Order: sequence, then C-alpha cells, then structure tokens
Amino acid sequence: MIILVGGEKGGSGKSCLAQNVAVYLTLQNYTVLIVDCDPQRTSSDWIQARNTNPHLPLINCVQLYGKIRNDLLSLENHYDYVIVDCGGQDNLALRAAMSVADHTLIPLRPKRRDLKTVPHMEDILTTCKMVNPKLNAGFVITQCPSLPNQASRILEAKEVCSSYGIPVLNSITHSRNIYDDSEENGKSVIEIEPDGKAALEIKAIVDELLTMEVVHGHEFN
Repeated sequence: MIILVGGEKGGSGKSCLAQNVAVYLTLQNYTVLIVDCDPQRTSSDWIQARNTNPHLPLINCVQLYGKIRNDLLSLENHYDYVIVDCGGQDNLALRAAMSVADHTLIPLRPKRRDLKTVPHMEDILTTCKMVNPKLNAGFVITQCPSLPNQASRILEAKEVCSSYGIPVLNSITHSRNIYDDSEENGKSVIEIEPDGKAALEIKAIVDELLTMEVVHGHEFN
C-alpha cells in the first residue's frame, strides 16, 4: 500500500507526519519504506540519525524525484507500506505519487494562507483521480492551538476543506514541542511517550486514514 503525505503548502508538518506514521506502522510489525521526494531531505536526515541508534527499529529510506510512478509501483511489491514524503509544492513527484497512491494525506494548518491552497489541491486531486480512481484523499488539520478559545479556528478550517467535497479527518494534531524534540534524534513521538497525547494523535490519524476507503470511498468525485 502506498501512502502519500503531501500538499502545496510548506511548513504544515508533512515530513513530521510521514515519519511518525512510518514508525507507528513499523511498530505494528509491518515492513515500511519512506520515499523522500523533498529536496530539503528532512526525512532522509531523520532516517540517517535514527538508523545510527541500534535500539530503534530500522526503517529504510530512498530519495526519488520527478517521474517516480514506476519506481513506486516497483517498491510497493517489496514492502507492506511505502510512505511518500513530498515537499510543499505542486510538482511532478507529487502528481506522480498521487497517480499510484492508495491514500493521500494532505496536512494543513488552521491558517488562512494554508487554506488558500485548498482549491488548487482539489483541482490536482480531481485530475489524479481520473488516472487513479482507487485514490482515497483527505485533509488533516495540523499544528492546532490548544487553547479552548481557538476551537472555532479549527472548525472553520475543516469546513473550508469540506466545502470542496474532499474528506477531512476528524483527527488532528496540536502544536506540541514533542514533535520537534522527537525529530531531532530520529525518534517518533510514539517512542518517546507511547501513551502521550501526541502519540494518541498519530495513532488516531493512521487508524482513521486506513478506514477512509470504507467511510469516504465514494464521497469524493
């Protein structure tokens, strides 16, 4: 199965999310590969730091750019899950990955500049859906403020995404220092605090994402 974590807006936590999803699935005894399509090499650097620690489960990573469709289809045969980390821009790798992915997760912060990318993402998804009708795509709201008086901002962001007919996960991530702290040493939030709030957020996102086919499979046209 191919899971793409991508989108047009940078800074929304795509690499962080891809890394934590990869660890969660690895800890479920699945074989996992991260494909880093981001020239900034965030996930590649994270993997390099991670794989120097013999106490952490090994996760493989490759870097691919451009026309990666056939590469992904080939890699899918060797792993239970291929997690594709695309950079924050509309490029050839993003569209190529969407053309073969089973699931596409699009992180967005509850900020106006992030939400402005939703119409263009809807256009991209519509195009890719013609080539890849099995694609299940959904937005996930990330880096949300924890203050109760900011709840309306999160709800508004979800409503904007939903207005374009694209599913939005109920699960979200909040702005937490543990996401940055874990990324620095090649770990995941699940490995630092297995029962912590951030770990529960990641588990909820993955569980919801992988059931989207049942819940939303025919909702997005």
